[in-house]
Amino acid sequence: MNFLPEIKDVKQLNGLALAYIGDAVYELYVRHRLLAKGNVKPNQLHRQAIRYVSAKAQAKVVLALLEQAVLTEEEQAIIRRGRNAKSVTTPKNTDVQTYRYSTAFEALIGYHFLGNNEERMEELIAYSFDIVESQERKL
Repeated sequence: MNFLPEIKDVKQLNGLALAYIGDAVYELYVRHRLLAKGNVKPNQLHRQAIRYVSAKAQAKVVLALLEQAVLTEEEQAIIRRGRNAKSVTTPKNTDVQTYRYSTAFEALIGYHFLGNNEERMEELIAYSFDIVESQERKL
């Protein structure tokens, strides 16, 4: 994406700033995946997207990534920054801990996006899709 200005010192951005962009990027990948599967009805798309982008789903993803030792030390530090970021808003439909882990996942995606680490970002997004979809198969 050469038309976007470069963000200097991505490592210095706070966790909420990283989560802000990470949320949008992840949502875009989820929407693309759903459309690629042939889902085109708006109501159906929305319901299916929630399976991936809800705070509960994202928290499960980040906990699984940590448990499976998929993340580097640097990525674990980003997760901690995202998790510990003090948000002004309070979650409506989930508990604070789940919300914080969800923010941590979004911060990780945002970190890789802004750092132009597209390959690693897509690898982590692919892991997240596998985690969400494998949880559904267990139900």
